[in-house]
Amino acid sequence: MPQRDIIFPAGRTALYEKHAYSAAIRSGDLLFVSGQVGSREDGSPEPDFGDQVRRAFDNLKATLAAAGCTLDDLIDVTTFHTDPERQFETVLAVKDENFPAPPFPNWTAVGVTWLAGFDFEIKVVARIPDAG
Repeated sequence: MPQRDIIFPAGRTALYEKHAYSAAIRSGDLLFVSGQVGSREDGSPEPDFGDQVRRAFDNLKATLAAAGCTLDDLIDVTTFHTDPERQFETVLAVKDENFPAPPFPNWTAVGVTWLAGFDFEIKVVARIPDAG
């Protein structure tokens, strides 16, 4: 069984410490990233929805970078939305900012009723690039 290494982005531990989980786990050449939300450094939600989605992507990119990855390394994306019908246009606009051209990652969007005070969450699996 491959060793599991815990990954944390610099300066972003408040939410992880509060809820006792890891930002990401590296296992072999795969990175399993916990759901990233639009939290500020203190763990509180970004109040504006569009800014919350952008911050969630920024938090995701920081977690990926801590493991030597970028958005180009994504294999699987799952997003969670508290009000998909009203929010989807904003989410798609931010998605287009982060993935402006093919190849696009596969993507599953799920409507949920609760995200611990947040309205958007993004969870991914990435392949860690070969260091050699």
